[in-house]
Amino acid sequence: MQTPLASLPRAALWMSGWLFLMLVITVAGREAMRELNVFQVMELRALIGFVLLWPLVHAAGGLRAMGTARLGQHVLRNMVHYAAQYCWLAALLLIPLAQVVAIEFTMPIWSALLAVALLGERMDRTRWIAIALGLAGVVAIVRPSAAAIDLGQVIALVSAIGFAGSVVLVKSLTRTDAAVKISFWMLVVQSIIGLPPALQAWVWPSPGVWAWTTVVSFCGVYAHYCLARAMQHAPATVLVPMDFVRVPLTAALGWAIYGEDVDIFTVAGVVLILAGNLLNLRRR
Repeated sequence: MQTPLASLPRAALWMSGWLFLMLVITVAGREAMRELNVFQVMELRALIGFVLLWPLVHAAGGLRAMGTARLGQHVLRNMVHYAAQYCWLAALLLIPLAQVVAIEFTMPIWSALLAVALLGERMDRTRWIAIALGLAGVVAIVRPSAAAIDLGQVIALVSAIGFAGSVVLVKSLTRTDAAVKISFWMLVVQSIIGLPPALQAWVWPSPGVWAWTTVVSFCGVYAHYCLARAMQHAPATVLVPMDFVRVPLTAALGWAIYGEDVDIFTVAGVVLILAGNLLNLRRR
């Protein structure tokens, strides 16, 4: 297959798709969980996702092409990713959208630390400074105190760490398995993991919630497809700063739809987290 030529306009176009879909899934996930349990939303997302992913599976050669010699690693990766995704969706109901996404952007920090611990990568002074800035940003947003610890913020932080672990694991899988195959096994494993708790809390969705759940599934499948296509046209050092736009856009969305205020501490935390990420990108 011919590799697409580098093109910043095309990369920006695909990243716009990623940004739009990630903003939509943030609202759709919250709306779906007004009526459904988090486990049920995740199970429906996986099952509907099979239908939505099928055109890509078919184009890649069908089910026979989805065979893998690394099933154990797929299972491990998706157990971690499932837990992180659960925490992310749960946090949407507990804290403002801007805080959820801001804390999510600490993922590169945890990824760097996990890469050192699990992959043997080395840390230099610049990476330590980047991590310190990110952690300072988390402290500014969370503002921990012995008197009151916000459960939603803790859950969002656990989600970011879990997503970082998933990134480290999927980094290894991409050496042998294509993106469509990784997405396929994500839906298979997570639908199996989530079926028992989803059945326990099952409530038949109303037509409106079916619509929101379908939107969650569509965005969950094709947001990552847009990101993969963007990476065909530009390196990660160009794309990641584009994704930073999601933080203020999510804050604006939370304000416009839910009337959520963004205080000065959240703004300061976002600036520190993004500064740490930019420093790490500049180093690379």
